[in-house]
Amino acid sequence: MERNYILIDTPVRELLFPFTHTRPVATCRVGILTIQEKWERWLGTGVSHFTVPHLQDKFPLQHKLPDTVNILICGHLLPDADLLAAIRALEPEQELYKDNQLLAKAVLGAEVPVLTSSHRKNYPGEVLGIYKPWDIFALNDKAIRADFKLLTAGRTSAPISSTNQIIHPADIFLEPGATVECSVLNAATGPIYIGKDAQVMEGCLIRGALAMNEGAVLKMGTKVYGATTLGPYCTGGGEIKNSVFFGYSNKGHDGYLGDAVIGEWCNLGANTSCSNLKNNVSAVHVWIEGLGRPMAAGNKCGVLMGDYSRCGINTMLNTGTVIGVSCNVFGGHFPAKFVPSFSWGDDGQYRLPEALKDAGKWMALKGRTLTAKDSSVLEAVYELIYQKDLKT
Repeated sequence: MERNYILIDTPVRELLFPFTHTRPVATCRVGILTIQEKWERWLGTGVSHFTVPHLQDKFPLQHKLPDTVNILICGHLLPDADLLAAIRALEPEQELYKDNQLLAKAVLGAEVPVLTSSHRKNYPGEVLGIYKPWDIFALNDKAIRADFKLLTAGRTSAPISSTNQIIHPADIFLEPGATVECSVLNAATGPIYIGKDAQVMEGCLIRGALAMNEGAVLKMGTKVYGATTLGPYCTGGGEIKNSVFFGYSNKGHDGYLGDAVIGEWCNLGANTSCSNLKNNVSAVHVWIEGLGRPMAAGNKCGVLMGDYSRCGINTMLNTGTVIGVSCNVFGGHFPAKFVPSFSWGDDGQYRLPEALKDAGKWMALKGRTLTAKDSSVLEAVYELIYQKDLKT
């Protein structure tokens, strides 16, 4: 029977706000690829999403009937060979579990049968996944290494310019069109992947693991420590350590960013700096919006910034700061450690028409357009945050 693979959002998505306000969990980036892109490469086929209503139109479900076996995979899981084999071995009306947590299930057609424990298969192997926002940077080193092997197996890197100083060249890979000049690349601490048409300007100091996706840029003199990911068309500058940029976001100037996650279409003003370690080295407590309370995130956690948010020059961000979707953060002081979506400054509200207009302007800077589906998602998030019916 034909098999159709669907990545499903579970209640885990509510623990991953602000990033999952605007995307299914599986479209979060960790390593070089998004979780969706990983599954598609491992499976050798496209996948679709089953998610909450306000995201489903932008991320449509491909549901095949009636003789297709639909394989539902929890979208927060990272694939590997053993997990893939266990999922492929599922027969219709079987479920795969690990420690009483669902991993995947096989459903024939549109039927969702009531399954009992006799239909369960236990998975004995290790399972990696993102369950809290800080898991994204905590797993980034492992994910970059796994994706690097996946993307470069059997391939040859584009030539690396002789103007660079190279350490451990076997773990450095340039895609066609990538340019790197007059920089130091040390892959002894982890692989370095430079994507198609990405650019490393002169004077950069790089310690792997590093992933730069298509069109990403490191500006002159940038210092990068692993494990760091710049998603498509991101700009990096200053000092960056163990941070993940999903895509189309900018940290183009001096200032420190460490143990952080930055969504799409974000901008960090010049000299923005983020604390990732408390002065007493105690646990960093991070606000979990979906729970309405903080949780301990270990002793290192920087800023977690949702899509379409920006901060002004000289912004100081405290350990474990969470910034929601479409926020404008500014001022010569530490903002609150939780900045709700659509915030303006300290206590203002970013009015929806202006937020949509400004989001479109930022997208235009990188040659993109705010679509009707993009706007619909932002409108739904605004309504969720402010509990307003936008039609009245």
